[in-house]
Amino acid sequence: MQSKQYFRRFAAGDYLQKTYGFCSAKSLAKLATIGGGPRFHKAGIAVLYTKADLDDWARAKIGGPQASTSDAPEAA
Repeated sequence: MQSKQYFRRFAAGDYLQKTYGFCSAKSLAKLATIGGGPRFHKAGIAVLYTKADLDDWARAKIGGPQASTSDAPEAA
């Protein structure tokens, strides 16, 4: 059985920036409070994200190709 790799919030933001080009640790903190961010786990006061949850969330945020800024985005 493969163990999960967990990212602390700063590392999760860094991973998302390097892999997808958006989201920071500060944004993840806000999203954890208001909702809409990736799923996370708690270990005491530490917030932990799995790579799979970060990837799933980021991919869901990326829309389809558009030819113009006036194109209506496709529904997710």
